[in-house]
Amino acid sequence: IGKNFRNEGVSFKHNPEFTMMECYQAYADYTTMMTLVEEMFAACALAAIGTLKFTYQGNEIDLTPPWKRLSIRDAIMQETKIDIFQSPDLQSLRARIGEMNLKVEPHPSWGKTVDELFSAFAEPKLIQPTFVMDHPEEISPFAKRKPNAEGIVERFEPYIGGFEVGNAFTELNDPVDQYERFLAQAQQRAAGDVEAHPIDLDFIQAMMHGMPPTGGLGIGVDRMVMLFTDQPSIRDVILFPQLRT
Repeated sequence: IGKNFRNEGVSFKHNPEFTMMECYQAYADYTTMMTLVEEMFAACALAAIGTLKFTYQGNEIDLTPPWKRLSIRDAIMQETKIDIFQSPDLQSLRARIGEMNLKVEPHPSWGKTVDELFSAFAEPKLIQPTFVMDHPEEISPFAKRKPNAEGIVERFEPYIGGFEVGNAFTELNDPVDQYERFLAQAQQRAAGDVEAHPIDLDFIQAMMHGMPPTGGLGIGVDRMVMLFTDQPSIRDVILFPQLRT
């Protein structure tokens, strides 16, 4: 558990400095981490507020496991009628968005456009605890590929109250695959994507020495506190928010 610093702007759920709980579990995968998240949130809620049911911004939330599991494909399809698997490249996806007369921010890759569709249309609807699974490989450079699912990885994000509270995946432990992912990220970075990850050869060398199958998880502690205290903004639950009124 420690402080993170990310230059990702500010919003009701973003602050450049925030608190994160991160962990690895050897010989685990993303399904293992889902169980961990359910049990951890339930334990924290019972310790902090004495119940698994509470009200957040007018909505009653129930943290009782098991939580709903939903692929990002199905989440988008439910809200937009777009099947991202039927539009597997940027050009066809943009064309489909145009056919549906949807307004989304333009992005330079298929994966980021998928993420924008989800953020704009599906995320606000996820009030009850939900694991959104199986994200595009393009925006998940450290996650292991999902078997028999081209371009998709074993990654999930938990959503409660209409916003994300964490990120987790089956960790990629193949150094050759990881190096190829870094090269792809470098191309995206050269094309202007400032969020693309730079090549990390030290990480590759460490992985070559051996890394077990692993589940990795990060939980935003401040966002958990927002939920338990019914606060609409992250700046209301951190001590020194770098955000003007």
